[in-house]
Amino acid sequence: MSDPIRILVAEDHLVARVGVTAIVNMQPDMTVVAEAANGQQAVELYRRHLPDVALLDLRMPVMGGTEAAAAIRAEFPQAKMIALTTYGGDEDIRRALAAGMQAYLTKDVLHDELLNAIRAVNDGRRYLPPSVAAALAAQVPRPDLSARELQVLELIVRGLANKQIGYTLTIAEHTVKNHVKNILSKLGVQDRTQAATAAIQRGIIHL
Repeated sequence: MSDPIRILVAEDHLVARVGVTAIVNMQPDMTVVAEAANGQQAVELYRRHLPDVALLDLRMPVMGGTEAAAAIRAEFPQAKMIALTTYGGDEDIRRALAAGMQAYLTKDVLHDELLNAIRAVNDGRRYLPPSVAAALAAQVPRPDLSARELQVLELIVRGLANKQIGYTLTIAEHTVKNHVKNILSKLGVQDRTQAATAAIQRGIIHL
């Protein structure tokens, strides 16, 4: 029998980390070699253990999973990584794949799916569950928002009015209105409420 797949699990919630580790360690062809509680630890432990596959939670303190994946990929171009997250927005998925993840799993997946993903990624294949593939396929192309428009959108999501947004970003109120008009157009929505909803659902802005 070939050597078991060596896995790094990075997840800041202890219960989730213990759960994933237990599922993995029950498989005859897998073993967890390291556990990290944040992205910074994940990068350091990856360096130390050089696992076959890294499971990275996207939301972790110190450094998130996407940043950790990018850092690992910069140092180890052949790294095989899987995103684990509670978020399934198309922008989240795009960011994770752009950072070098080969699979994207939401945490409600059945453990068979987790194990299938680990084996697929270890074999050098991409693994996107149907729900994730559908989220990517169904969405309109990613909105081409400028850095300033993203700032304005974030403040819309936080419930600020145009005047407050102008004050916060030290720009004129009519400039804010122009940004808002562009944002609504690019997101394909009618008003600020729809813009905020779309921004959160698609993972463009995180609260």
